[in-house]
Amino acid sequence: MNVAAQQTVPALSAMLDVARARTLALVQGFSAEQWLGPKLSIVNPPLWEIGHLGWFQEYWCLRRTADGAVSGGLLAEADALYDSAKVAHDTRWNLPLPDMAGTLCYLAAVRAAVDVRLARDAGDPALHYFAQLCALHEEMHAEALTYTRQTLAHPEPSAAKPVAAGGACPGDVEIAGGPFQLGSRDDGHFVFDNEKWAHAVDVQPFRMARAPVTNAQFAEFVDAGGYREQRWWDGEGWAWRSSEGATAPLYWRRENGVWRRRYFDREEILLDDEPVIHVNWHEASAWCRWAGRRLPTEAEWEFAAATVPGMPAIKRRYPWGDDAPVADMANLYGITGRCAPVGAFAAGDSAWGLRQMVGNVWEWTADWFQSYPGFVRDPYAEYSEPWFGNHKVLRGGCHATSAGLIRNTWRNFYMPDRRDVFAGFRTCARP
Repeated sequence: MNVAAQQTVPALSAMLDVARARTLALVQGFSAEQWLGPKLSIVNPPLWEIGHLGWFQEYWCLRRTADGAVSGGLLAEADALYDSAKVAHDTRWNLPLPDMAGTLCYLAAVRAAVDVRLARDAGDPALHYFAQLCALHEEMHAEALTYTRQTLAHPEPSAAKPVAAGGACPGDVEIAGGPFQLGSRDDGHFVFDNEKWAHAVDVQPFRMARAPVTNAQFAEFVDAGGYREQRWWDGEGWAWRSSEGATAPLYWRRENGVWRRRYFDREEILLDDEPVIHVNWHEASAWCRWAGRRLPTEAEWEFAAATVPGMPAIKRRYPWGDDAPVADMANLYGITGRCAPVGAFAAGDSAWGLRQMVGNVWEWTADWFQSYPGFVRDPYAEYSEPWFGNHKVLRGGCHATSAGLIRNTWRNFYMPDRRDVFAGFRTCARP
């Protein structure tokens, strides 16, 4: 772990508070039935998930000692209930979990104890690291809880704010390519183990779309029979499409010649210039074959987001530079609450003129999730290593992603058949 990633104690406490406030807002008003919800492979029961967040924070910030030993916790049998590495997913609905009030009390007790520990051991760099880990881990779960609300047709988490103006953003950008350091540098910022460390790759010249594929562009594929023609799908993709009976992206429905989609608990007309969302890697790849395009590699995506034309030594933390995102740069959590048109947020363009490389919608890449050279797992061993080789990489974040999580080097990863994720894709021209 990069223990140089230091924050002040008030800053760490604020990170934890912000994440917790978002978590609690996402489950506010849940009925007893909703606290457990239906048993699905792509969601957790919220009652378990909330308890897991308390356990995770307690485990890393309170129970681990300097020599790596783990002491007892505030809740008996917490390890047997909430350790996601040991508690099988399909058993989480049947565990003897504390009720809603007990779970919330446990979270509050852990949170208060962590503040006491931060004040007492303010100079401990490992504690600083683990507090950041816990805050970011909770932000990731908050995004996943947002997916759960969409999957289960719960109401929108919060009222959407006005979306920045912007229509389509067509065309490609020529990107020169060249030698490139893929991955994170050890510059004192918190990063996850799968980003470590920057290593030399050579990126060939390529052409990348200025913006993600839109609903209108994807609808052309659907209307042309793209889900009925096997020639656009590889073998695994066609097997998935056939087993699912998929005929369009998830939540789409055609009525009187107009495409509509379910958005949380209501239906709306599909907006042409928003990025297509809730498509999996197989669907993205099929569209690319139909359109004569391809998905970018990880290295191409990061090169396009982070480099500056004619200045190969410069690598930016964000597409627009090194300054943290503000409201007009990226559609991340708290900005609009939903997708914006692909032409919005021009202030956040990369140096190459690519729009929305960060925010709005996650972007599938061509690559399988693999370790970088010299990979050494961090103390949270289950974060990356178990998923190498069978997940695909996504980049860029979405409108439900916390700004504190995202940067040009951040790697998300999901199985190629997942459609519940707020994911779309950007394409490159074929050679």
